[in-house]
Amino acid sequence: MTEAYAPRHVPELRFSPEDFAILNEVQDGIVEDSRSWLLNLDANALSLKSGFEELLCLPLVRGLRKYDFQIKTALKVLRELRGRAILADEVGLGKTIEAGLIAKELMIRGLVRKVLILVPASLTEQWRDEMQEKFGIPFEVTDEVEDWARHDRLICSLDTAKSPRHSVNIEGITFDLVIVDEAHKLKNRLTLNWKFVNGIRKKYLLLLTATPVQNDLEELFNLVTLLKPGQLGTWGQFKKRFLAAGDKRMPKDVGDLRGLLFEVMIRNRRGNVLTLPPRRAHLARITFSPGERRLYDEVTAYIRSRYPRLDRKEASVNRLALMILQKEVGSSSFAAAATLRRLSESEQFTFEEREQLSRLRDMAVSVDRHEKGGKLVEFLGKFDDKVLVFTQYLPTLSYLDGLLKQEGFSHSLFHGGMDAWTKEESVRKFKGDAKVFLSTEAGGEGRNLQFANKLVNYDLPWNPLRLEQRIGRIHRVGQERECQIVSFWTERTIDEYILELLDKKIDMFELVVGELDLILGSVEDRRSFEEVLMDIWSMESEAERRRELERFGGELLDAKKRYAAVKSYQEGLLGSSLAVEGST
Repeated sequence: MTEAYAPRHVPELRFSPEDFAILNEVQDGIVEDSRSWLLNLDANALSLKSGFEELLCLPLVRGLRKYDFQIKTALKVLRELRGRAILADEVGLGKTIEAGLIAKELMIRGLVRKVLILVPASLTEQWRDEMQEKFGIPFEVTDEVEDWARHDRLICSLDTAKSPRHSVNIEGITFDLVIVDEAHKLKNRLTLNWKFVNGIRKKYLLLLTATPVQNDLEELFNLVTLLKPGQLGTWGQFKKRFLAAGDKRMPKDVGDLRGLLFEVMIRNRRGNVLTLPPRRAHLARITFSPGERRLYDEVTAYIRSRYPRLDRKEASVNRLALMILQKEVGSSSFAAAATLRRLSESEQFTFEEREQLSRLRDMAVSVDRHEKGGKLVEFLGKFDDKVLVFTQYLPTLSYLDGLLKQEGFSHSLFHGGMDAWTKEESVRKFKGDAKVFLSTEAGGEGRNLQFANKLVNYDLPWNPLRLEQRIGRIHRVGQERECQIVSFWTERTIDEYILELLDKKIDMFELVVGELDLILGSVEDRRSFEEVLMDIWSMESEAERRRELERFGGELLDAKKRYAAVKSYQEGLLGSSLAVEGST
């Protein structure tokens, strides 16, 4: 295919009055200091750049390993696709990075000022951190209607943005660039999602999705039409040209369709652009000490006697508190003791309940043998490699901090309560002499720690995506060694249920980072994974619990099969022809 013509372009340069004064001095031959000379040099260099022959933003991004396929993707979007594209790389290849490169380049060339990023609510903070830390682009997460007038760079969940309260403000704004993450949620042009995004006034548009087509060709038509109306014709023309009678899944002419998609879509495939080393999962069984076993069983009995009877509304503090307590007692007696103390002092519980909670708290404080701690010390003493150790709770983290000091292990501490400088110092220490990176979930988000290759899950999070985030800190682009993932689990606890669902049913530890989210997203149960798990665990009889566990495990297995079918379908439809040049 002939390369599309890109008009020559001199980027718009914006200088402060002070800079203009310096430039005038340079023009007159007066160069008094190195800053003036360097500014003149930069100005000349920028003015000589034509079109999008290279990315001017690359020296300005931080903390990125600049992969050739990501740079080529950004250049193709800017040079050939005119800033409107579907970024459909397979999971784990960095679509966010590609979008960030494109946004940064358009900004420094003076082509973009007003930007809107639409993402799932759970990803707003992650996107903000990524744009700030890697690209130096500050964004505001929108939570007030006034934000639309106040700020030029906004991140908002799609659900919030399309609500009448916010959409009425968006209608009057023209955005230079709109980025939509998980754009497969726009696959139906009859939905409010599609109509809302279609109605936004915008110059450039990036749609990010690893699954541009899931069920049939109409979804693909809708996504492309949102991006570039007319590219595939009208729906009637598209049907006549590509759909065989009675088959909406495979086109009559795959080659012609791929040719049209090549003009709006880029899909890099993992096997063609990079190879991650394997990761090995190891499950380490723990047997509670007598004191730990008694505490766990009595706390569980207390929760099972109350949890099923509580209100299911989101505002039901008691229900949430009991779920947290059940998680904590599986982490450590220290974590459970802290919550039991708070609950025993809460007016939301009756006097009798507070008395019982106080007794359980005393029981937690009296535990004098902690088997998991001993197992961790034993594990760390077997080799010299650096190790990440994750726990969910600060009291457990504090206990492990003291234990590792006592045993003479050099380690750095990391948790969400630290300020930014202290966090960075902790990472630097781990890169240096520290053997262990001891962290809460805060270390599982946005940190690249692939210079280490061993990770211990001291406790198992109930949210599988948290577990995946932890693994993603070391098993990611840039890792060169085999990764060892060790998960502690305690027999006769809810850990067994978690592993039954995630390990035995869907082989979570064998999935590529990013695939789990796609599988869980297709589970038909509207409750979260954690809610389903807690509802099963709190059932009265073991037989009832096992039946429900098997039922939910079947749902997960069906979801994995659906994902595998979609993956196979996309492979047959899209193939390798949509990758950037040099990535096939």
